[in-house]
This record gives sequence, structure tokens and C-alpha cells, in this order.
Amino acid sequence: MATDTLKGKPGAQGGATGGLRRLLLDNGALTALIVLVIAMSALSGDFLTADNLLNVGVQAAVTAILAFGVTFVIVSAGIDLSVGSVAALSATVLAWSATEAGMPVVLAVLLSVLTGIACGLVNGFLISYGKLPPFIATLAMLSVGRGLSLVISQGSPIAFPDSVSHLGDTLGGWLPVPVLVMVVMGLITAFVLGRTYIGRSMYAIGGNEEAARLSGLRVKRQKLAIYAFSGLFAAAAGIVLASRLSSAQPQAAQGYELDAIAAVVIGGASLAGGTGKASGTLIGALILAVLRNGLNLLSVSAFWQQVVIGVVIALAVLFDTLRRKAGAVTPAAGASGGGNRGRQALTYVIAAVVAVAVVGATSLLHNGSSGGKDQKIGLSLSTLNNPFFVQIRNGAEAEAKKLGVDLTVTDAQNDASQQANQLQNFVSGSLSAVIVNPVDSDAAGPSVRSANKDDIPVIAVDRGVNKADTSALVASDNVEGGELGARALAEKLGGKGTIVILQGQAGTSASRERGAGFAAGLKKYPGIKVVAKQPADFDRTKGLDVMTNLLQAHPDVDGVFAENDEMALGAIKALGSKAGKSVQVVGFDGTPDGLTAVQDGTLYASVAQQPKELGRIAVQNALRAAEDEKVEQTVKVPVKVVTKENVAGFEG
Repeated sequence: MATDTLKGKPGAQGGATGGLRRLLLDNGALTALIVLVIAMSALSGDFLTADNLLNVGVQAAVTAILAFGVTFVIVSAGIDLSVGSVAALSATVLAWSATEAGMPVVLAVLLSVLTGIACGLVNGFLISYGKLPPFIATLAMLSVGRGLSLVISQGSPIAFPDSVSHLGDTLGGWLPVPVLVMVVMGLITAFVLGRTYIGRSMYAIGGNEEAARLSGLRVKRQKLAIYAFSGLFAAAAGIVLASRLSSAQPQAAQGYELDAIAAVVIGGASLAGGTGKASGTLIGALILAVLRNGLNLLSVSAFWQQVVIGVVIALAVLFDTLRRKAGAVTPAAGASGGGNRGRQALTYVIAAVVAVAVVGATSLLHNGSSGGKDQKIGLSLSTLNNPFFVQIRNGAEAEAKKLGVDLTVTDAQNDASQQANQLQNFVSGSLSAVIVNPVDSDAAGPSVRSANKDDIPVIAVDRGVNKADTSALVASDNVEGGELGARALAEKLGGKGTIVILQGQAGTSASRERGAGFAAGLKKYPGIKVVAKQPADFDRTKGLDVMTNLLQAHPDVDGVFAENDEMALGAIKALGSKAGKSVQVVGFDGTPDGLTAVQDGTLYASVAQQPKELGRIAVQNALRAAEDEKVEQTVKVPVKVVTKENVAGFEG
């Protein structure tokens, strides 16, 4: 692998102590990873198991593959913010080509890879010949790539071909294919950086672009190739990610570009360019994966997890800065000799021996010491950035406390791949049962099937899981709720008028089902005309902005249907004095703020699902399933249209 060897200044401390100090300082990321693994092993008896360590590898795979591509860019003093969107676009192109367009899978995969390369070439062209700063060019591609993904998929996930979905499976029943792909891509990265002309060019451009140009390098052409490499690796990451989820999610890999950049920097690369290596990038990706995995196993709050990960990233980079100031200097990029590579290999061997020895010792602390509560249940929510799901959590936590159950709650942040990781962590832990509120019903299937193999009962709440076995589905009917919302709004308008629809986040099953139910219910009222419908992502601020824009084109609208209360409250803000008077607004969920607006008269109605009740019943059924008691396959929580007339007696 290409190395970034650091030489100590003359007079550095000698002897065994000085050698150990130099070993630790020269390999800050590796040291951090060893310390992190030892700490997690000591704190959680579930961390150091074969299944969980393989989970860590799988969860690091997509970030690592993206980061390998970003390594090329950062080594050359660039930045690529588009890799997450390019990954989603490439996966969507593959799924659409192989299903909707009927292409042979091989051609579909090739088209997907070419899509990633094309996006990278566009980035490179804008930067090299258009003179755009890399930040601006790739930020534009981030938006374009995500938008094209949504256009191609029409905002809905596309099922992946079975032949490609095997990339998310295991070999021999235990070795995950994503890990193998990660290793292969890492070796390719190391070879390109250390053994090829373009790799040496990357270091030269990152070290001093003007000097590289004067020395005869065709910098513009090299940048085209560098960003094409980044697009290629992003396409590979997108295919692996979609294979894990058995579907191409148009909203997949959001924020992954930041994880990829963080992995590269944690691994020792400099954002100023000229330094970086494949092994360091891999270590950086593993640090992020170990952190998320360990914090899940330790039942750390989903909100605190974000804080901890941010602090660790900052500390890792600070440690690297201190290391350089402590006497480390970087030689000519890519110029490491055989002796230095041998020394680096010896470093990794010593690190592995130390880690195995210390981890083995700490694992003994957990043998026979599994005390605590008898029943442990995991709850994976699609998001906690929405009052409805916060209410589900509150109801679940209250019931768990009442029953003496240890409940771990995670937040998927509306990211199907992040939820898949959380569910795999639950399966690795000593849990009696799992409750899942899927981001997407199809994408949750593979992870729930893993729980099925380990005989861990799974309870689905609010949304079902496709192609997997769940002990029970605790939900209200989103389609029925949409129909009730249509009836309430249409009858309030007297069966005629114009309305707009604020849709939820594209690709989520909740948005699709509520929208389908509303459309079906509205067919009974031909006098009602839908003049516009736009997504506002279940968000109050976006609901305000979208409604403000729609009012410019449709100032005389009579009604608004929002697929959740948050968007409805944003619409009310945009409508001002019109809300509840000349314009009637109907929301969905029955959140506390929504019910307050109903009571005030600005929100005409909310289709209430009683979220606390959903959480409470889910925990009850999870405990019954864990204790092998009989559980009803479907538990329906009544949906109710709440208006000013009945809001006083309603309890969510």
C-alpha cells in the first residue's frame, strides 16, 4: 500500500519507550482504533463476537468504498461533496435499467458504473476547464445527482434484481460480500496511489499544483481522471449499498459524503493535499463504524451518539495535528521505499498482536457476568426529528419502565441504510426482541431476515416489513387515514373547491400510502380539484416554504391536505389569517402541536393515529413474543379524525 511515512526529528527519544512513543505518534488513527476497540470490548460483552465484528466490517464497507474514491481527490487538494448523491443515482440507474427498461443485468451494471464515471468527469471538467472551485462544482453535482435519482425513480424505491442483490449476501454463510468488495477496492486504491503514474501525479498536484504543471504534468487532464475515479468508486458503493437493502432508494446515502471525507482525514490525509493512503482511509472508516456499532450496543441515546461521533472526529484530527508538530515530517509524496513499507507492515503486525492480547483479556471480564434485567428490547425508529415518532418513543419507554424491560432506542434519521446497520447491531446484541418502525418496508427486509435466522422476534410498528417474518404488526392504516382525511376536507368544503397537497419525504412508505389513500378518497368528490402537490419532507420549515411558493401561483386555494401535522403547521404559518377561515387545512398524525392548532381553529382536522398507544402496544407484544406467548399477527390501533368538536376528549 502507498505509505505516508513519518520520520522523527534528530534527537528523538530513544530506547524501547521512545520507540513505542514513536510507533503510537506515527500511527495516530491506528492507535485510536485500537483504543476504541479495547474500550468497546471492556464496556460491552456483545461487542467482541464474530457476528458483531463482521457487522462492523459490513457497516464500514460503503463508507470505506466512498472514502477510497475521495482519497484520490483529497490527496490532490480537492474535495468531492457529490459522492453520496452519485452513489444513489448509480444504484437507481441500475435498478431502473434492469427492471423498468428490461436490460440484461450485466449491461445495467455497466450503465450504472458509467453513470458514476460520467458524474465524476462532469465534476472534473467544471473544476479543470470551467475554473469552478471544487466545493461549488461538487455541491452542484450533489443536488443534480439527487434530483435525477428522484426523477428516474419517481420518488419511490425500485426493487433490485436478485442477481445483483447477492452482493449484499455472505459467502459460505458467514463472510459478507460487502467486506470483500471493500478489501478489493482498498487494494486497487493502494495500487493506484503507490504504483501508477496517475497516483504519483495526485500527490504532486496536491503538494504544489503550479510546480506540477511547470514540471510537465497535464494537470487539467489528471483532474478529469481523478474525479472520474471518485465517481467510479461512488457507483460501486451505491451498488453495494442498494444490494444490502434489496432496493435502490432515491434518498439513500444522504450525508455519506461527510462520513467519507471524515474517514479520509481521520486516516491521516490532509485537506491541504499531498498526503494520504489507502490503509489510513480504511482505518478511518472502521473507527466510524466501531463508534456507531459500540454506541448502539451500549444503549447510548441516538442524540448523544451524534455528539460523541463529532467529538471523536475532532479529537482524531487534533491528535494528527499534534503528532505532526511533535516532530513528524512528511517525505516526498509516494516516495516510500521498501524499508519503510516493511516498517509499516511491522507496525500493523505489532498493533494486531497488542489489540488481540488486550481485547482477549478484557473479554474474560464478561464471561459469566451477564447480569441485569432479563429482557432487553431494541426499538429502531425511522426518525426522532418528528413529534409523531417522538410520541411513539415516549409511549414505548413508559411501557418498558412499567414492565421492567431494558429498552434501547435508535434513530435512523430517515436513512434506510443507517436503519439496516442499527438492526444488524440489535441482532448482534443480547436482545430478546426487536421493534422496528421502517424507513422503507422493502429496505428493512434483509435486516429483519437476519433476525429471523437468529430466532429473534421482530415487531413492526406503524409500517410493515416486506419479504420477512414479523411476529406482529402494530399499526393504524395509513391508507384508511388518507381516505378519512380526504372525506373530512371535502365535506368541510362542501364537495367543491381547489386544494393543494403537501407530500412527505419522497420514497417513504408512509408518504406513498397516505397519498394513495387521499387520492382514493377524493374520487368520491369530483367537485374537488387538486391544483398542485409538492413534497415538503414531513418538515415544518419546508412546509412553510413550499406553501408560500404555492400561494404565489394559487392564491385562491380553498384547502390544504398535508401528509403530517408538521407540514400542516408550516402551511398554516404561510396562510396567516386565511388558515381556518377562507382556507381549510387537514393534517395527519395527531401530534400535540397539531391538536393545539385544531383547538385554536387554525387546523381544521388531524387524522390522529395515537402514537403513544402504538409505542405502548408494540412493547407489550415484543415482550410476549420474547417469552414465547401468543401474539396477534396484526394489531390495529384505531385512526380517528380529530376536529374542534372532539379534540377535548382525545388522548394521543
